[in-house]
Amino acid sequence: MTGSPPPGPDTSDPATTAPEPPETGDDTVDDALRELARVPADDLDNQLETGERLQQTLRARLGDLGG
Repeated sequence: MTGSPPPGPDTSDPATTAPEPPETGDDTVDDALRELARVPADDLDNQLETGERLQQTLRARLGDLGG
């Protein structure tokens, strides 16, 4: 008997399309990572804007470590 493959995950639910971001222990970085994870995968402009803000946050935090 040939059947169709089982259905995949429901991609309309954002919780099933993106895993939870890792916890770094740095509240500022963790907040920025969560913000990026909440952006819908099909919203490229928002993904880029949020990714750029995340990059700025990461650079600032690394700059703080450099003394």
